[in-house]
Amino acid sequence: MRILVSPHSMEIGGSQTNAIELAAACRDRGHEVVVYADPGPLSDRVHELGLELLPRRRARIRPGVETALDLRRLVVERGFELLHGYEWPPILEGYAAARLTPRAVAVGTVMSMSVAPFLPSGLPLVVGTTRIRDHVAPRRRGEVALLEPPVDTRLNAPGLDLPPPVELDRDALTVTVVSRLAQEMKLEGILSAIRTVDRLADVRRIQLLIVGDGPAGDQVRAAAGEVNRRHDRDVVLAVGEWPDPRWAYAAADVCLGMGGSALRALAFGKPLVVQGERGFFELLTETSLPTFLEQGWYGVGPGPEHGEGRLESALAPALDSPAVRGELGELGRRLAVQRFGLDTAAGVQERIYADALAGRDSLASTVGDALRSGVGLLDYKVRRRLDRARGLAARDDFNARPV
Repeated sequence: MRILVSPHSMEIGGSQTNAIELAAACRDRGHEVVVYADPGPLSDRVHELGLELLPRRRARIRPGVETALDLRRLVVERGFELLHGYEWPPILEGYAAARLTPRAVAVGTVMSMSVAPFLPSGLPLVVGTTRIRDHVAPRRRGEVALLEPPVDTRLNAPGLDLPPPVELDRDALTVTVVSRLAQEMKLEGILSAIRTVDRLADVRRIQLLIVGDGPAGDQVRAAAGEVNRRHDRDVVLAVGEWPDPRWAYAAADVCLGMGGSALRALAFGKPLVVQGERGFFELLTETSLPTFLEQGWYGVGPGPEHGEGRLESALAPALDSPAVRGELGELGRRLAVQRFGLDTAAGVQERIYADALAGRDSLASTVGDALRSGVGLLDYKVRRRLDRARGLAARDDFNARPV
């Protein structure tokens, strides 16, 4: 198969990392796979994996007609059969391009916490959790497949020699969070973690390592600075974004995270506290595991005011006992290898591609889908503009409204 993969951006993040690593894994299974994207921090990762990177043609708006026409050109010139977009703007651009030529089929992956309702109903869709699949599938004609976020368990593994490039307190227990510093989903939990570690630092040697950057970066760094001044030492280290943050997972005694970051922590054999919203923090154990396999590596708690107490309770078993850290780390590593390995995910992705090629939509269904999708997108754009004018628009729109 000839496959063109379009991540929604090349910023460091879970969805786009999954797109690139799965592209390479499918290439290794004998397919021609090319990445189509704007340049960004993850461009080097594409080249490291030996993938061809084609520059996305910019459009005045996104999703854009200019980009769709460029995708159509690539289908004609390069013979791509599958246009695989990650998140809704690239999905719609690929869908439009595929409708302009009978040579290609569009496939979409949504790793956000909800699915845009204006995506074409017949489009083969991939989602990352059982809960989202069960919520979305009855509302769509096309297949809704489950592909849980994969992790490269060879590249992310215990025992790798990855010395930290920043100075850490070797006598302190290290709690690590690798995350985009965004207002939606992330900031509340990270600030709760800073306040919790601030309090714990009064009674134990502990440090919080925060790796990542984003729109909320200044707020996080300011909160970290206040804690460090109060203790007269670096209790909270907000070290910014690193293209390869594996050293941070390797340095951790316990990790906090959601989504792909949570799975990388498991691959490194680290105890994991799953972070969500509204005060949600829960330690991964044999008891809590079924919940996360059903709803994904995320949760919603009773309210932000409960976050610090819940996090302290979740951290306590692992911080208090090296034996517990070892047991929980073994659980996580075993789970990552057996269920979330990249090779397994590539096989599932390959089957999704084959089914998409075999199940091309009829012209009548396609026209109806395109009309409904266009009207839905226009309604969404108008509502977003109004919300923006009122100061109500979320930056990460569909992550801000989880299923």
